[in-house]
Amino acid sequence: MMRSIDLRAVQPTRSELARLVPRASVDVSAASATAAELIDDVCSRGAVALLEQAERLDGVRPEHVRVHADEISAAVARLRPEVRDALEEAIDRVRAATHAQVPAGTVTDLGAGARVIQRWQPVGRVGLYVPGGKAVYPSSVVMNVVPAQVAGVSSVALASPPQRAFDGGVHPTILGAAGLLGIEEVYAMGGAGAIGAFAFGVPDLDLDPVDVITGPGNVFVAAAKRIVRATTGIDSEAGPTEILVIADGSANARLVAADLISQAEHDELAAAVLVTDSPELAEAVAVEVERLAALTTHRDRVGTSLAGPQSAIVLTRDLEDAAAFSNAYGPEHLEIQTAEPGAVLDLIDNAGAVFLGAYSPVSLGDYLAGSNHVLPTGGQSRFSSGLGAFTFLRPQQIVSYDRGALEAVAGRIVALSTAEDLPAHGAAVSARFEQ
Repeated sequence: MMRSIDLRAVQPTRSELARLVPRASVDVSAASATAAELIDDVCSRGAVALLEQAERLDGVRPEHVRVHADEISAAVARLRPEVRDALEEAIDRVRAATHAQVPAGTVTDLGAGARVIQRWQPVGRVGLYVPGGKAVYPSSVVMNVVPAQVAGVSSVALASPPQRAFDGGVHPTILGAAGLLGIEEVYAMGGAGAIGAFAFGVPDLDLDPVDVITGPGNVFVAAAKRIVRATTGIDSEAGPTEILVIADGSANARLVAADLISQAEHDELAAAVLVTDSPELAEAVAVEVERLAALTTHRDRVGTSLAGPQSAIVLTRDLEDAAAFSNAYGPEHLEIQTAEPGAVLDLIDNAGAVFLGAYSPVSLGDYLAGSNHVLPTGGQSRFSSGLGAFTFLRPQQIVSYDRGALEAVAGRIVALSTAEDLPAHGAAVSARFEQ
């Protein structure tokens, strides 16, 4: 089912590794024209456009785009007790872990009367997107909302696609999760149109533009985020989910296979990759993957994902080469199931989130680890991070100099402004000391 890549006889360079890593064929730019049309339509026709897009793309026309407050309250009341308990525990754990992401303000004194203050200011308003599609994601409500609240964002709006099974409403479990978090502004809208609505606002819905948009979605959502990022901040252009497992001969093949399948369950384009220095483990995992995949509920989806070009079992000479391969890949989720996972972790630079040992599966991070599951995909972990309180914070520098402190550096400012042929810069300083 899964193809094999044998790198034991070669030692590829970093650029060669980048070409060897398996990837799904997802072309965000190909969706850009359609996404732009949907956004422009929302900007021109507002709620009418959103309703028509829902009918055409989601197969249902909502009775109203803005969800009434009583619908949210009713959804909270209807949550199954075990689901509510799990959501409340997830909220508590994510909130506790996220508080550690808020930097403390600092003051730097550079001399008498010369001070630079560093503070972290939350953005004023955010739009959080929770996808629909093949699954229901109340956990993504938690992962988007909690960091914004911890950061101190004062205005939070949430959007999720209308559901045919619920007469065009937002899925009640998603509404229930939003209600548990105190979110009152929820919209039944999805896809690129929803991203455009957040970025530019919809006056006839009293939907004000937001400062930052976060949350995963399909290729049209990713394309829409790319389009609006000159207007509003985004977290990342999230694509299909990924798991990369680094394992050695000490790993349990059944557990590795189960973890690969858990992420393949998301989508036909989901990527599942095992990197190992053990041919015996590679063979055992291949057998277990085929056996377990046939038993899982979404076997067709899983089978397509595991057989796709984005999934593979990779054989390396040693764990150092395995780590190098992983760094070139920059996985969304990285599991390390080796005899000494800490030693391998020391070799890792690029990953959205790292899961150490046999009892830290990605599924734990999806729900209750306390970490965030909105993570960079498609190799973006090489230069970006997962969602956190910092996503909604901006560092600001506050400069406070008194007369004496400015006078102490005035001559140097004039010298530099003269060297740059910007004499008015220096004059603005000198003017303060003229009699």
